[in-house]
This record gives sequence, structure tokens and C-alpha cells, in this order.
Amino acid sequence: MNAHSDTNHTRDLIGKVAVITGGTKGIGRAVARKLAARGCHVVVNYFRSRNAAAETVTELETLGVRALAVRGNIGNKDFHPKLFAEVRDAFGKVDILVSNAALGLFANIMDVDERAWDLSLHTNAEAFLLCVQQAAPMMPPGGKIVALSSLGSTRYIPGYAAIGISKAAIETLTRYLAHELAPRHINVNTVSGGFIDTDALKSFHNYDEMMREVVHRTPFGRVGTPDEVADVVVFLCTDAARWITGQIIIVDGGYSLT
Repeated sequence: MNAHSDTNHTRDLIGKVAVITGGTKGIGRAVARKLAARGCHVVVNYFRSRNAAAETVTELETLGVRALAVRGNIGNKDFHPKLFAEVRDAFGKVDILVSNAALGLFANIMDVDERAWDLSLHTNAEAFLLCVQQAAPMMPPGGKIVALSSLGSTRYIPGYAAIGISKAAIETLTRYLAHELAPRHINVNTVSGGFIDTDALKSFHNYDEMMREVVHRTPFGRVGTPDEVADVVVFLCTDAARWITGQIIIVDGGYSLT
């Protein structure tokens, strides 16, 4: 699957506005590109790489939509009002929120200190909640909210303790938010990716060993790609997913079956 295949979809999201945290790399960028290909205007949040942000905006605009990059630390609770104020000024609404940004320190549970705990919980779980609290009042009926999780929320992964706990919190938040926002016809779901070939995965200290084990255990005999996760995220952002809410959709090529 490549960027060109995205243009084969109908432009069923024309006029919609999406906000994607961590939207300039990996899965977030793949989601941004696919939403833009369907006619959606896109706001991408990023923190570190201005070059990646500029390249993403240029790529999205070539698809015939408006694109905006907003720099800020999604783990800082003071940033969320500023992010959505910029969205409000530029577009006046939010139809789609994709909470993708994630960060954490690798440590086993007995070695998790306050810094590792706060980094994961603030950047991953708390940021999801605070973004929803800012975005939902700007959402018309039919709004879609999708968060990203991982198998570490329910399975033991060495060194993944604080991150896995934050992902479990995201999944619980999904169910509470889905129930409370349903009267406003806003869907809330989470996509839990398995082992996806991204820079984040490469940061694992035992990357090569882990890759061999994952490929061996996955029925399809390989790891997933950002596009394969993004396809599911984008589906949940469309009207075709209007009867799906409060769900954790696992996208792992069957890895969790074994």
C-alpha cells in the first residue's frame, strides 16, 4: 500500500475538519494523508520536527485541502486550549479528533519513577482526555473521536510498564467518553495496534530480537505498517462507522491470537 492508493477513495469527507496529535510522522502522518485524500481539512500537532511538519503540510495541501501544523507539547495541559483556539480561528469547528501522540520511558514496573509515570500518563492518557474536553464542544453531531493504543495495555511487554498503563487508561477513557458523548451523536473508539514498523518500535533496545519473535508469532508472518493501522482509524472517522462506539479495535495481523 502506498500514498497513491489513498486517492482511490471517494472524497466523502469534503468540508470536514480533523485534528491529529502527533500527526507528522508514522501512523499519525498516514492518517492525515488518508483523511486529506478523502477531502478533509487537517490540523496536525507536532512537538519536535519543524521539517517533518512543513513536509506534512505541503503533502496534504497537494491533495486539495487546507492544512495547518501547530507546534506544542501535548503532554503540557496548558497547551490544549491554545491548540484548539488555533483550530477554532482557522476552521470554526472540529469534526474528527485523532489522539495519536505518545511518549514514554522504558522501564520495568519496579523501576518506574515519578518522571516515567508522569511522562506517560500526561502525554498519553491525560492528553487524550483534555483534547476531547476541548474538541467536543466544537463538534457538530456526527463527530468522530479515535485514540491510539497498543497491546501493552492488556499484555506484558518487558520495559513497557508505564506506557502500557497509560494505554490501558486510554482504553477505559474510551468507554466512559463514548457513553457520555453518545447523546450528542459523537462516536469514540480506540485502535490498538500490534507491532507496527515505525520509528517508535525501533527505539526498543531489543528491536531485532523482538522483530524475529513477532514475525514468528504473527499468522501473516510479518509486522504491520502505519498505513494498515491508519486505514482502520480512517474507517472509524467515516459515517460507515456510525454504529460503532466505545470499542477497542485490535489491528495486529493475528499476533494476539497466539
